[in-house]
Amino acid sequence: MAAMRAAILEEHGEPLSIEDIDAPEPDPKGAVVEVEACGVCRSDWHGWQGDWGWLGLETQPGQILGHEPAGTVVAVGEDVTTVSEGDHVAVPFNLGDGTCPQCRRGFSNTCENVMPLGFVEPVQGAFAEELHVPFADHNLVSLPDGVSSVDMAGLGCRFMTSFHALAHRADVEAGDWVSVHGVGGVGLSAVHIADALGANVIAVDLDDGKLEKARELGAVETVNAGDAENVAAEVKAIADGGADVSMDALGIAATCQNSVKSLGTHGQHLQVGLTTQDEQGTIELPTDAMVMQEIEFIGSLGMPPTRYDEIFRLVATGKLRPADVVSETIGLEDVNDKLEAMTDYETEGIPVIDEF
Repeated sequence: MAAMRAAILEEHGEPLSIEDIDAPEPDPKGAVVEVEACGVCRSDWHGWQGDWGWLGLETQPGQILGHEPAGTVVAVGEDVTTVSEGDHVAVPFNLGDGTCPQCRRGFSNTCENVMPLGFVEPVQGAFAEELHVPFADHNLVSLPDGVSSVDMAGLGCRFMTSFHALAHRADVEAGDWVSVHGVGGVGLSAVHIADALGANVIAVDLDDGKLEKARELGAVETVNAGDAENVAAEVKAIADGGADVSMDALGIAATCQNSVKSLGTHGQHLQVGLTTQDEQGTIELPTDAMVMQEIEFIGSLGMPPTRYDEIFRLVATGKLRPADVVSETIGLEDVNDKLEAMTDYETEGIPVIDEF
């Protein structure tokens, strides 16, 4: 059996171990993808920290992390019919079985038997030279000709998550005010996408460098949450009474609460960020004000792979540029430095591994 390099979780919060292990082989309905690029995401940080036990998703030692891959199919199972060796593909992070009621209705991102890539033992992740993708016909997304794996790596999680939230879950219209709280990888993607959808975007963060990047990607106004006496009040002043749509792109109590409080009457809050050990899945909200203003609280998870073509059409015309959110390319041996940096929110945009 062939060998490959992989970054493996040994203990929560401790450096991943870079090892040579056996490469995967496809099961009858699966495919093996040679990973050409994989983003390093804050969700990987959550898995590395041992978060999400309250969701039944505490990553266990021995797991290969990594859930934003793009690459080339190198082997397919005997029952695979629409995927072939040599296909250039992206791999969604929330893998479905293709057969449950949610998948049959087109909502495979909320599959009843969802397998979060790189977080549970049956689906080892993409911080590796190769990975196995179950139910390949259903889960693999063919990439358009001419795009690079590095440019497409972020589509696996942050970019398409923001797109699904803004384009499918919320009612973003041209001229709407959209505030984005936390402009890391998913937040910067949201800024760029909301701008492409015709919204006026307000970016909120503690880091002036990230806020400057948000302006480059389309934000018309920024708020430094560390300098602001009242973040919600500043957003409301800019947005003439309140944002129409607001996103918590981080998942801590402060960003979630500021996002909700930033909204005007009939506003929509998008919860994209998942919480940390501090919140453990529960955040206090101003429910009476939400009732009085008829505010909607909307959860949004990933994106069904059947709708990726919507992004690809916008990429083809230059209206969306996922590559602009990629901040740097790194080697597999650098992944521990990036995870450490995320502890203090020191990464900007999307770092992508392209050397394994």
